[in-house]
Amino acid sequence: MKISELARATATPVDTIRYYEREGLLPAPARSDSNWRCYGPQHAEQLAFIRQGRGLGLSLQEIKTLLRWREQPCANCGAVNALVDEHIRHIGQRIRELSALKRQLQALRARCAEQRDVAHCGILHGMTEQAQQAATAPPPPQNVHAHTPPG
Repeated sequence: MKISELARATATPVDTIRYYEREGLLPAPARSDSNWRCYGPQHAEQLAFIRQGRGLGLSLQEIKTLLRWREQPCANCGAVNALVDEHIRHIGQRIRELSALKRQLQALRARCAEQRDVAHCGILHGMTEQAQQAATAPPPPQNVHAHTPPG
């Protein structure tokens, strides 16, 4: 099938398919005599696997690692478990961060229980106070999450 047919069959933009090829996530297809890309069912299956990984929030590097392991069916899956365990930890951290953000927004929203003129909006005043406090406070430590797969 041509790239447009693969794109339609998998609901994936053509540019994304080409990008996955360049990044080594999708094997390069055979070419026709007129140099058209010719994809097979294995490309559609691998593209579905990649999209499933993206849907789970995995990085492209993690998906690439999983694809390499998938090509070694007799290997021990401990490394796969470790990669997923790390991703679960990362998601847990993001949930905690998002929960804190939700609480902060709820506290701001509680400051403006009724509609008033903007000059007296509790949300805007609260955000201004927080911005002023942040401007005078020492910078917080960087929360860097590399999210790199093991091995």
